[in-house]
This record gives sequence, structure tokens and C-alpha cells, in this order.
Amino acid sequence: MTKRLLTAIFACLACAGAAAQPAFPDHPLRLVIGFPPGTATDIASRIIARKMSELLGQQMVVDNRPGASTGIAAMAVAGAAPDGYTLFMAGNSNAVAPSLQKSAQVDFFRDFAPIGLAVSVPSILVINPALGVSDVPELARLVKNKPGQIFFASSGDGTMSHLAGELFAYSLGSRMIHVPYKGSAQALTDLLAGTVPVMFAPASTVLPYIKEGRLKALATTGAERSKIAPDLPTIAEKGIPDYDTRIWFGMVAPARTPDAVIRKLADNLTIVLDSLDVKEQLAAQGMEPFRGDAAKFTAHMQREMTRWSAVIKSRGITAD
Repeated sequence: MTKRLLTAIFACLACAGAAAQPAFPDHPLRLVIGFPPGTATDIASRIIARKMSELLGQQMVVDNRPGASTGIAAMAVAGAAPDGYTLFMAGNSNAVAPSLQKSAQVDFFRDFAPIGLAVSVPSILVINPALGVSDVPELARLVKNKPGQIFFASSGDGTMSHLAGELFAYSLGSRMIHVPYKGSAQALTDLLAGTVPVMFAPASTVLPYIKEGRLKALATTGAERSKIAPDLPTIAEKGIPDYDTRIWFGMVAPARTPDAVIRKLADNLTIVLDSLDVKEQLAAQGMEPFRGDAAKFTAHMQREMTRWSAVIKSRGITAD
């Protein structure tokens, strides 16, 4: 058998092998999230999953696995087959977990392959009008002049509404008293009653009460003004530089997922976030697209981990 014939045979076998590989995806995908149904992450994930299903030609199913500050969901995906069929919505919780939980079992950079940033949820610094302050500088002076005397509500220990208040006081060199609740609804009830006068709350939760005059909005908590409330200044604009505590999340796959699969998912995620219908659905829920490729996602996660580590350690906050 000639060398030329052998080469031709091997080339044909290679082509046949490549042809036998099914195109990705050839069966449904699973998007795991660490929060229960009805939360911001759940709502945004379902909006994204519906559109991704259309583009990929396979259903993307949202799988809610709440618990352990998203640790249960993160571990499930980190241990899944690296084939692109099991994905995870990672975000703030994963940025703060290494500092909050000494026993954290998932390492973002070791266990995941970032696909892309996806959505941000603007929050608003709101007060009960009875507190008697009119803007961020006035609240800042009150917090500085009365360290440990101003209470703020949150949806639970280690949540972004908790850490937002801690960062605010930390930036002022002062302290506020944290009052944790089991969720935003319970915290909002006491905020409206004036039991606790301050909260850093998701915009979608508090905008109706702001419009009714039952709560007073002082500022939004993101790096830029929010499209949801464009007339409100940011906290950074009002004297606390680099303040940014918006809720955000993005899509990741298990580490060692093939690059071609990551690229296909990333390309389709970009199309989804650029889609007018998706933008409208997110806006209706008080959310905004937060686009960024894998490199931007990785850099953003690293900055968030570094920033929150300093705040958490200085305040002695733990979740263990």
C-alpha cells in the first residue's frame, strides 16, 4: 500500500470522525441559578433562557437551586461535565463568598469558564421621610456624626443590600447598625413603617413607593445613572467616589469546557442582550443589560472580590 494511499485513507477517517461529532447543542441545556423563583436573578435568567432557546434550537431550562449563598448551585455546576450543557448564573454572591465563607468550596477562577456578563439590577438608596434628610450629603453627615446610631434594613446577612450599607458607612469612616430580614418584602414592611429608616433596595421593589411619596429616594447605587431612574444622581456623584453596589450576574460554564462551545454560547448571549424584546422585558422588571465578554467578566470579578474583601474584613462580617 503506497504512502499516498495511506494518507488518503487516514484523511477520510478523520473527516468521518469529525462528521460523526454532533453539532452543539443537540439536546436541552440547563441554566442553574442559586436563588428561588421570583427573584431578580430568576426572572432575568428566564428572559435570557427563552431567547437563547430560540437561537440555539434547543430548550434552555432554568434550574433553581437556592441555598448557601448560591453555593449549592455553584457546586452543582462546577462538578458537572464540561460540555456546555450545564451552565450557571454567577454574580455578586460569588464575588463575596471567598471573604464571607471560610469553608467556601468553589473557586470561581479554578472551577468556571466565563461566558459573558449579562444583567445588572440597579438599587436605590431610600429612606423613610420621617428621617428628615433631603440628600446623600445630609445622610452622610448624620451617619458620621452619629456612628452606630443609624439603622438600615437588608434582605439578609451577606446580601448586596447588606453590603451596600456597610460600604456606605465604611467609605465615611463610620458605622451603621445592620438589621437583617429574611427577604426584601419583610425589610420593606418595616422601612415603610419607619421602624428602620434606611435601605439600599432593588429599584423594582421600591419605585412604586417612591412615586406614592411613602419613601424618599436619595440616589442610585451603580457606577452610572440608571435608565430606570435617570433623574436620580448616583451615590458616587454625591461625594462617595467609586461607590458601586448594583446587583449583577453573568453566565459561566464548568472549567475545561471546549473553547468552541464557549464562543458559541457567548456569541448567542450577545445577540440576546442586544435584542429589543429582551431589553424591553428586562426594563419592565427594573433591570438592564450588563454586557461584557469573558475577559471583562474575569476582570470585573477580580475587582469585586478585592473590593469586598476589604469591606468584609474591616467590618468582621461572616456567613459561616
